[in-house]
Amino acid sequence: MKTIADPKVLDELQARLARVTPESSRRWGKMSPAEMLCHLGDAGDFVLGRRVPPGAQPSGRKRPVMKWLALHAPLRWPRGYPTRPSMDPQRDGTKPAEFEADRARVIDGLRSLATARAPDLAASHMVFGPMAPTDWHRWAYLHVDHHLRQFGA
Repeated sequence: MKTIADPKVLDELQARLARVTPESSRRWGKMSPAEMLCHLGDAGDFVLGRRVPPGAQPSGRKRPVMKWLALHAPLRWPRGYPTRPSMDPQRDGTKPAEFEADRARVIDGLRSLATARAPDLAASHMVFGPMAPTDWHRWAYLHVDHHLRQFGA
């Protein structure tokens, strides 16, 4: 199972992120490549406690079945799942600025998340509930992979 705790997987994601350009065509969804980078950056910043998004915060409610399905079932995440407004650059999320700086923020977030200790990570995900560092490592891989596939990278 791929996770960002594996340096080879982290390097693979970084190489795939490098293939995304401002002109990359999306296969589904509404985000542009620049908006996707901001979305991934915001998500990483939330997990690392660097950004408290506006709006509702995770309740901490346990959802073990949903969490297991999302993180461990051999299924790809569904397309078209609505992005939370606070993580959506078309709404309340960070707006694209400079493409390379936005990409660097994503990579820095992934590298920081891969080595962060439990007290430095968010305790819960909005949908999946309480998360251990290993859960966040798996989630980060799946989340970034989902959006890279969105742009053919």
